Formats: sequence, structure tokens, C-alpha cells
Amino acid sequence: MDDRDFLAERFEEHRVHLKAIAYRMLGSLAEADDAVQEAWFRLARAKADDIDNLGGWLTTVVGRVCLDMLRSRRLRCETLETRLPDPVVSEQGTDPEQLALVADSVGLALLVILESLNPAERLAFVLHDMFGMPFEEIAPIVDRTPAAARKLASRARRRVQSAAPEPDPDPVAQRRVVDAFLTAARGGDLGGLLAILDPGVVLRADGGKTSPGGMEVLRGVNEVAGRLGAFQRMATASASRPALVNGTAGLVNTIAGELISIMSFTVAGERIIAIDILSDPDRLARLDPGGAGR
Repeated sequence: MDDRDFLAERFEEHRVHLKAIAYRMLGSLAEADDAVQEAWFRLARAKADDIDNLGGWLTTVVGRVCLDMLRSRRLRCETLETRLPDPVVSEQGTDPEQLALVADSVGLALLVILESLNPAERLAFVLHDMFGMPFEEIAPIVDRTPAAARKLASRARRRVQSAAPEPDPDPVAQRRVVDAFLTAARGGDLGGLLAILDPGVVLRADGGKTSPGGMEVLRGVNEVAGRLGAFQRMATASASRPALVNGTAGLVNTIAGELISIMSFTVAGERIIAIDILSDPDRLARLDPGGAGR
């Protein structure tokens, strides 16, 4: 094995961890892959013998790459705030990369909140709160002092805690509520739907080009229950398969084997507090119906 092969082997040991960081930073699986690939390019050009802690070095590089990508995205006014982050879908939950990507309850609802943070806040929060990186190591990435980096993470944490819903940890309870939603939708049962919707439920629907104004957002039980007709048409026209979407109960909906939508539900107190629906044909076409988002 030559030096480059050895370096590539060492890099592969960190790939899943690096993609997990990039996915939380960017909310895009394709961009997360790009960030990890850029880290490899930089490693291949670096003097590896001078790197004492490869994992820390790569984490710093990926953090900087993601920070640059977020800043560039904002300069081009191409944020993900008007569309849902990419879902990570599994039916068995055994793939190590999938498990890493959605560990720590990184649901779509949380990723949407992360989109509201500025790039430096997001990086400080992700690296410290989600991956335990010390502020002394985060500070150089954001060109701040450790104390300033700590303040960035603190501001981000307050925003996340005030806005991100906390899902029920019991997957069986989550699935029971989602099954009740599907039953109510198929039957056009308004009472059944109202019984499982939280008063403050939020519905986010991303149809891509079919939604010219961007992601549609409905808030409140009356607004969301008012879409019962659309839920019923979806439920009766498609085959709905239970799946984990970013680690929480969800549905993969197909017609004649073609993926038409992915639904993620955030359940708390046995009520649905958030529904996220991706039905963008262009983005769905890049996903595998048998394991979408892998």
C-alpha cells in the first residue's frame, strides 16, 4: 500500500462522521458530499506527516468548507429557508451512515430551525452542542475568540430551544399516532384528525417547481385540518409505506412504484406538532424509494 492509499484509508475512517457534520450544517445531502470531498482534496494536497490529529484536522476543514458554502449561498440569496432540507429515510435503520446522519434526533423540524441561524451561529452550535467540539477549536474557524464563539452557540441554542419541537422518544407511540393520521386521512375523518393534531401544529409542504412561492407553511390546527381533502386524496391515491424519516415516524408514498412524497411527523404528547412533506419531483427523483435519502 502506497502513501496515498494509506491516506485514503485513514480518511475513509472519518467519512461518515464528516458527512454527519456537513449534513447538519448544510441540510443538503449532495452539498454535504461535496464538502466531504473537498476535505479529501485538501488532505491530499496537505503534508499529512504534519497532522497530529487527523480527525480534528478534518473536522476543522469540513467546518470551514461548510461555513464558506453557507455564506456563498446567502450572498446568492439561495438559502434553504424556502424549501425543506433533504430527508434521510430508512426502513431498517441499520445503515451506519444513516444512523450517524440522524443521530441525536436531527429531525427535519430541527434542520428547518437551523436554517434560520446565521452561518457562524450554526457552525458554533453544530460543532459544540452536537459534536462536543471545544470553543477553543471552534474559534479559529469563525475568526472569533473562544468567548465570542461561546456566545454564538448560546444565541443559537436559545433560538433552537424556543422553536424546535421535542419529539416523543418512543418510536412505537410515534408510529401509533402516524397510523391514526393515515386512517383519518383515508376516511376523511375530520374528528379523528383533530384528535391527533396539536393546537399549534405546523405543516410545511415543499413541492419544488409546483410551489412557485416556495415552501408552503400552515400554522394552527384549523389551517392544517383544513387540508383534510388533500390528505384524503393523497392517502387514497397512493400506497403509503411506514419508514423512519430523520429518525422519527414517517411515510413514503408511491403510485405505481413511483415516489411521490415523503412525510415526516413530529409527535409530542401523543399529538402531531409538525408535518413536513417533500413532494418536489426533481428532488424525489434523486432518492431511492426503497431507502430514500441514502
